[in-house]
This record gives sequence, C-alpha cells and structure tokens, in this order.
Amino acid sequence: MLLTTMIFAGLAAAIHVYIFILESLRWDRASTRAAFGIHSDAEAAATKPMAFNQGFYNLFLAILTLMGMAFVLGSSTTIGATLIFAGTGSMVAAGLVLLLSSPKLARAALTQLAAPALAIIFGVITFTR
Repeated sequence: MLLTTMIFAGLAAAIHVYIFILESLRWDRASTRAAFGIHSDAEAAATKPMAFNQGFYNLFLAILTLMGMAFVLGSSTTIGATLIFAGTGSMVAAGLVLLLSSPKLARAALTQLAAPALAIIFGVITFTR
C-alpha cells in the first residue's frame, strides 16, 4: 500500500507542477487559455497576475507533497505522512472549491483532485496500521 500511496502522491504533485507551468508560465498561450475558459486576449491579460499567483500555490502544494514523500522514503514516516496529507488534502479541497464554484470546469476539478484523493485514501490505510 505504501507504493500505491507514493504513486498517487507523486502523480498529484506532477499534475500540480503542470498546473503551475500553465498558470504561471504559459498563461498567454491559446491552448492554455482554452483549457481555462479564457476567450480573449483582454481577459487573459486581466487575469494574468491572478493566474501567476495561483500557479505558485499549486507549485507549493506539489513541493509540500514531494517533501513528504522524501521524508517517508527517509524513514521519517510521521513527518512524511503529515506533509503528504497536508499537501494532498489541500489539493483535494481546492479541487472541490473549483467544482462547486464552477461546475462547467468539472473535468479540470476532477483532474485536480482525483490523484490526491486516492493518495489520501491509500495513505490512511498505509499510515494508520
């Protein structure tokens, strides 16, 4: 179960690094704008500072999760599990906020929250034995 937990936590971190890249580094690209439902250059320009900041939130959640994984692999299980749960729990919460506030972005929200939710489920089984 530890391996499954680590796989889903790592996948969740990778997804959030990718979201960081889209929001903070590629916001002006047409493919990124389409993925986020931004339809005009003006709308992209107006939302760029917010997206830049939001991208870093995603990066920090990924780093938190990756640090947790490193602690678990280094045999500091309590610290690692705590960091993994903090990172992935925040990812799930953010995904739920997106789902509830923007139902038209349900696919994006589910992509954002599925892997971390599975990491939490398998992590609870793994770390509470």
